[in-house]
Amino acid sequence: MVFRDHHMETNMASIGQVTRQGNGFKGFLKTLSFRTNITIVPNPDKTAANQPEYRVLNEGAEIGSGWTRRSKSTGNEYVSLSLADPAFGPKTLYANLGRMAGQDDEEVLAVIWNAKR
Repeated sequence: MVFRDHHMETNMASIGQVTRQGNGFKGFLKTLSFRTNITIVPNPDKTAANQPEYRVLNEGAEIGSGWTRRSKSTGNEYVSLSLADPAFGPKTLYANLGRMAGQDDEEVLAVIWNAKR
């Protein structure tokens, strides 16, 4: 029996959408099991380089953090999110903010689930 290593391409899944508002973002997360509004605001308590630039809020409760990262392939900056909430179960959800396919409005970004992490 011969086993071959097949390269499988992973499609990115959008689990929400946000719109730039001032120095942050406002929008929603949506999966098969829930839909909730989120606000991503600058972290006013950032005092060190390894601390997040953003806080992710749902109705005032913090459910995550965001860091500005730079793409190795394009050099463009993007926001990487780490989200945790009982609605997600025991695991942390990782996502990036990025342009949706076919989206012309630079102010509207998809919340793209990072399933490989």
